[in-house]
Amino acid sequence: MSPTRVLVLNSGSSSVKYQLLDMRDGSRLAVGLVERIGEQTSRTKHTALTTGDTREQNGPITDHQAALKAVAEELGRDGLGVDSPELAAIGHRVVHGGMFFTEPTVIDDAVLTEIERLIPVAPLHNPANLTGIRTAMALRPDLPQVAVFDTAFHTTMPESAARYAIDTKIADRHRIRRYGFHGTSHAYVSRATAKLLGKAPEDVNVIVLHLGNGASASAVRGGKCVDTSMGLTPLEGLVMGTRSGDLDPAAIFHLQRVGGMSMDEIDTLLNKRSGLFGLCGDNDMREIGRRIDEGDEEARLAFDIYIHRLKKYIGAYYAVLGRVDAVAFTAGVGENAAAVRQAAVAGLEGLGLAVDGDLNAVRGDQPRLISPVSARVAVAVVPTDEELEIATQTYALVGEGTGKGN
Repeated sequence: MSPTRVLVLNSGSSSVKYQLLDMRDGSRLAVGLVERIGEQTSRTKHTALTTGDTREQNGPITDHQAALKAVAEELGRDGLGVDSPELAAIGHRVVHGGMFFTEPTVIDDAVLTEIERLIPVAPLHNPANLTGIRTAMALRPDLPQVAVFDTAFHTTMPESAARYAIDTKIADRHRIRRYGFHGTSHAYVSRATAKLLGKAPEDVNVIVLHLGNGASASAVRGGKCVDTSMGLTPLEGLVMGTRSGDLDPAAIFHLQRVGGMSMDEIDTLLNKRSGLFGLCGDNDMREIGRRIDEGDEEARLAFDIYIHRLKKYIGAYYAVLGRVDAVAFTAGVGENAAAVRQAAVAGLEGLGLAVDGDLNAVRGDQPRLISPVSARVAVAVVPTDEELEIATQTYALVGEGTGKGN
C-alpha cells in the first residue's frame, strides 16, 4: 500500500508548528508546537490524536535543528515517526513565493535558491521557512519535500490589481508589487464557502475576511483571487492586532524628518506597535470587547476604527466583483467574535448583506450561515484549515494517482 501520511511543518523565527495527517480521510494523527527556540524557556507541546495523550516538555532548544529532532522524537514515541514508511511527504508553509511560484512545488536546490532570493521582501519569514526545510531535508533526504506558498493563491490577480502606481522600471527591479498573504486560508475558505452554498467554486464570487492577529481580505471570482488587501508585505490593508494596515506613505517621511525616528524604529512602530495595540494597548479582541462593555472609550474607538476599515474593504471588493454570492469570516477573530461580524455588516443591507442575531451568536467549529434566509448575499462563518490545505496540496503533488512522481 502506498504511503498516505503528510507531515505539515510551519517554521517561524522562533517556533515550529506541526501536524501529521492521513490523507485517506484528512484526519489528524498528531499536532504539536515547539516555541521559544533559542531560549532557556523553550517549550514542546505534543498531542497524539490517535490516543488523546498530550505531553509537554520545558527546557532549552538551541535551534531549529534541535526543534525538528524533538518533533521527530515525539512522533516516534507514538509510533508515528518521521522515519515511518507510511509518510508520503513533508509539506512546508513558505510565506513568500513572489511571482515565480504559483503552485505547490517539490523542493530542490533551485527552489531553495529562489526562496532565498526572496528574503529581502520577507525578511522575517522566509529565513525561518528555509531553516525548517533544510533541517527536514537532512532528516529525510529520501522523502519529497513540498513548499506551499502563502502568496501563490494571489498570483491570479490581474496586473491592474497587482501593480502599484510607481515607476515600472524601479518597481520591477526591486520586485515591488502586491503579492498578498494568507493564501492557503483564502483558498481553503473560498472553496469551503462554495461547498456550503451547494455550488462549485467556479460558480461563486466570495469576499473572504481572514481576521486574526494578522488580517486580510480577498475578492475571489470563480475560485480565483482577483484582489487582496495585503501587498508587498503583510503590513498593508486592514487594521490588525499590531500592524497599522493602510497608511499614507508620507507618514513615514514625516516620522523620519520631523519625528527623528530611524527606519528600524518606524518599521517596529508600524508592524509591532500599531493596529489595535497602538490604538488602545490591547490586540486581543476579547479583551477589547470586555473593556467596551465596561465603558472604555479608548477601546470603543479602536473597535470602531477596525470596523470602519473592514467595512470599506467589503464595499470595495463588492465593487471589484460586481456580483457577490457570499461574505465569509474566518480565523480567530472572524470565527469567534460575533460583535465584529455584526458590526462589519451593519448598514450594508442595501448591498443585500445582513446578519441574523441568533445565528450569529451560535458558536461552532463547522461552516455555517449566519445570514437570514431572505438575504440576497450569504454571510458565513467558515473555520479555516491551513494545515489541511497544505497537506492536500502536498499530497496532490506527490501522492498516489496524481501522475506526479515522488
